[in-house]
Order: sequence, then C-alpha cells, then structure tokens
Amino acid sequence: MRWAGAHPAESAAEPDDGHDLRHHGDAEVRDDGGALTDLAVNVRTGTPPAWLREHLTAALGGLAAYPDGRAARRAVAARHGRPPEEVLLTAGAAEAFVLLARSLGARHPAVVHPQFTEPEAALRDAGHSVHRVLLTEGNGFRLDADAVPARADLVVLGNPTNPTSVLHPAEEIARLARPGRTLVVDEAFMDAVPGEYESLAGRRDIPGLLVLRSLTKTWGLAGLRVGYVLGDRERVAALERAQPLWPVSSPGLAAIEACCAPAALAEAERAAREVAVDRGHLLARLAEFEGLEVAGPALGPFVLVRLPGAAAVRERLRDLGFAARRADTFPGLGPDWLRLAVRDRETTDRFAVALAKAVALGS
Repeated sequence: MRWAGAHPAESAAEPDDGHDLRHHGDAEVRDDGGALTDLAVNVRTGTPPAWLREHLTAALGGLAAYPDGRAARRAVAARHGRPPEEVLLTAGAAEAFVLLARSLGARHPAVVHPQFTEPEAALRDAGHSVHRVLLTEGNGFRLDADAVPARADLVVLGNPTNPTSVLHPAEEIARLARPGRTLVVDEAFMDAVPGEYESLAGRRDIPGLLVLRSLTKTWGLAGLRVGYVLGDRERVAALERAQPLWPVSSPGLAAIEACCAPAALAEAERAAREVAVDRGHLLARLAEFEGLEVAGPALGPFVLVRLPGAAAVRERLRDLGFAARRADTFPGLGPDWLRLAVRDRETTDRFAVALAKAVALGS
C-alpha cells in the first residue's frame, strides 16, 4: 500500500440519505440549549478536575516558547507500553481522522456503522468513496468481521462504539487485520470502561492497526483538543508528515502528560466504575417505560434507545429542560432513536420524570 495521496474510486459527495454526518451532540446545547440539562454530549460532568485545571494554568507561563511534544509523547508511550515512535499526538481524534483520510492512500475505505460520523465525513471530504458496513439491531449492533468486504484496505470502527455503547471483543476486531489493510479503532471512550479489557492500545502484534485515543470525554477537555494515535512506525510517520507544525498546544501537551500519570489513571478507573453504577441506574429507570428499547448491552458512558415518536419526544424534552442527542444522523439509525449520556442518579431521576411527561404529552 502507498502512504500518500487519496485515490477516489468515484465522486464522493456526501450521500443524500438523510444522515447529517456533520451533526454532533454539541449542537443540541448551543445557543438557547445552554440552559438545558445536558444528556447530549458525552463529556463527564464536573470536569476538568481542579488538579488538572491547576496544571493547565501552570503551563500558561511557557506560552512564549513553541510547543515541544517529546515529553508528552514519551508519557503516552509509557502508558501503553510502546516506543515513542509509535505515538502521534493530535489536536483531538477529529484531526486524526483527517490525517488518515489524506495521507494513507486508501482505495477502498470502509466504515462500520452506526458509529461516530466524522471518519466517514473526513474520508468523503478527501475525495474517497466510502463503503458502509451497517451493523443491525437484530444482533445487538455487534461486529461481525466477515461482514467487512475483503477488498477494503482501510477499515474504521469505534470501540466502545458511539452511539450504540457496544463493546466489541478485541479478538473479533483483530480478525479484521490482513496484509495491505489499515485497521483503525477509535477508542475515544475506552477509558470509560473499567479495566479497558477489550482495548487494543497496547497490541503491537496486529498488522496495520492504528488506535485512536482522546482526553476529551473522561477529563472534560473538548475545548483543548487533545488526543493521540498509536500504531506501527511507518503509518505513524505517514500521518505525522501530513500534520502542520506544532499541532498540539503547550497546555494540551501538559494535559497529556498529566493524564498519563499513575494517579490520573487511577482516578480514571474510579470514574469508569462510577459511570458503570450510574449507567445501571439509568437502565433501571428506562426499563419503566413501555415500548422503550435499549440497544446493548450498553458498556459505554451513554445508551442508545429506541422510542416510537422519539423525534417529537426529544423536542418536548427540550421544553422540559433536557437535551438529548438525536440519533437519526448516524447511518443505520432512524428518527425513533435517541442517545442519552449517563449522568448521576439525581439527574437521571429528574430526567425520568421529564421523559414520562414528554411521552404522555404525545399520547
């Protein structure tokens, strides 16, 4: 496989199928949505923690110097048991998707849906024609490696997957690897899974594997734009050549170092366990609603639900003070789906009351 330039097979404009690939959860809480209780954005509440804010503030004294990412790169490498040459620091996972689309020379990219739509959007913007592999509700939106076309030379999927909250077995994902193929696994939410037991971030034995990570979700750093890519040296170097100089700011680099420290990793693990308990409470409250179905088993910090008339229910929820994420923008899903972020028990109980009212208003 060549590592430069796009090779579009045909016109790759965004398909006219009703799925807005550029719609993301933050759109639900912009402008007049700022006063709503936010169940639309999958960022842990109460973040960034005070110690991390202090660390970022201390980094502001060095803004006159150009960013030096070497220490942060070493910290990520140590965290995942890799040499620094197998780490690329990025301005969030979104930048990584653009680099992948523009630099790896894929001829037959495939994206496994439903999932975060930015990878497909980036590929289409780079001139690629994208094959969609649609997982179905019938098998719980679980990955079947055999469903991916053999000719695909770039495969992208999330684990755990946004918006389904499904955690795919690492070995099933590994079955997708083959010579000449780049396998991209978006693990932006993996640190919200206690023990990260299906992570591939430390695996160096899977050919063509690239793993993407983000600090946005657990640490509340969406506004700072920090993430990284893990993979073999050749592919990491190809992505780095496509980057602008100094892609991550000095505060961003400081955040990466801090969040890779042992104390931070221990805090993230505690937070993941708390999310699991809070998710259980949310699922219990959702089980009270007749006709509401939850995709799953849900193992991420959000759940995907199907509810007849969900689009109208979502609008009523806004009037009642809650923002939920519409899910019809994800390929493979329609207007009866919503994604709900896991919140604390008190917030979930308030939401359950509002949901009951929103459903009743439509009956």
